[in-house]
Amino acid sequence: DINGKATDIALGWAVALGAPFSFETTLRDEYKSDIFGERGILLGGVHGLCEAAYKWFISQGESKEAAFLKTAEVVTGPITEIMSKKGLKAVYESFEGEDRETFEKAYSFAYEPCFDVLLEIYEDVASGNEIRGVVFADDRYKRFSISKIENMPMWQVGAAIDNKPESVSLNPVVAGIHMACMVAQIDLLIEKGHCYSEIANESVIEAVDSLYPYMAFRGAAYMIDNCSMTAKLGARKWAPRFDYALCQEAFPKLDADFEADTDKIEAFKGHVIHKIMETCLSLRPSVDIFVKEIA
Repeated sequence: DINGKATDIALGWAVALGAPFSFETTLRDEYKSDIFGERGILLGGVHGLCEAAYKWFISQGESKEAAFLKTAEVVTGPITEIMSKKGLKAVYESFEGEDRETFEKAYSFAYEPCFDVLLEIYEDVASGNEIRGVVFADDRYKRFSISKIENMPMWQVGAAIDNKPESVSLNPVVAGIHMACMVAQIDLLIEKGHCYSEIANESVIEAVDSLYPYMAFRGAAYMIDNCSMTAKLGARKWAPRFDYALCQEAFPKLDADFEADTDKIEAFKGHVIHKIMETCLSLRPSVDIFVKEIA
C-alpha cells in the first residue's frame, strides 16, 4: 500500500468486475487459506467424501446409479441450494426425526477424521511443503501425463446416467459428512487466526456459489480438471486421504449404530459461522451463478 489508496483501488476493481463480495486480507493469509481450501472442502475434500459415500451406499445395497445420485447430486443440488441462500444451519434444520438423528451421527463420526486430514494439509501448506510438492509433481507430469478423474468408476456411472432427475432429496448421511468437513475446515482456520470474512469465503461461499455449480454442470471431473495445475494436483493428492479417513473411521461407526456426540452437535448448532453467514447472506446478490457451454 505505497500511496494509501490500495483499498480504494481494490474496491474499484471489485465494483468494475461485478464481484459480489470483497474481503480484506493479507497476501500471506490469502495464500495459506486459498491453497489449503482447494485441498479441503472446495475440491479435494468434496471429491473424497463423494467417493467415500458412493462406496458406502453401494455397501448398503444401493445400485451404482442410485449411489451416485445420493452423493454428487445431493451435494450440488439441495445442499448447495440451501447453504447458498440460508446458510449451514438450515441444512441441519431441514431434517426431522430419524433423519436428523442420522445427520447427527454422520456429522459426529466424520468431524475428527476430516479435521485430522485438514490439519495435515494446513501444516504442509503453511510450511511451503505443499507448493514444493506441486513443483516437483509438475515436473513429473512433463514425463507422465496427468490422469483424468473422469476415469474413476463413480464419475463414469454419473456420466452414463440419462435423464437425471431435476431434483434429488436431501440425504442426511451425505449432508452430515459434508457439514462435518466444512465446519472442521472453518474451525481450523479460526484456530490459525484467519479473519471471519476470509474463512466464510474459503470454506462456504467459494464452494456453493462458485465451484459446486460447475460440478453440477459437468461433474467433479470437469470442475477439478479445469482448475489450475496447483488445484488439480492438490485435489488428486488429498481426495484419497479424505476417502480413506471416512471409510476407515466414520462409516464403520455409522454401520455399528454408535450414538451421536451431543457435544459436537451442540457446538455446531451454536457455531459462530452461522452469524457470520447471516451477514454474508444479507449482502448476497439476488441472482445465482449460471454455467453454460458455449459452442
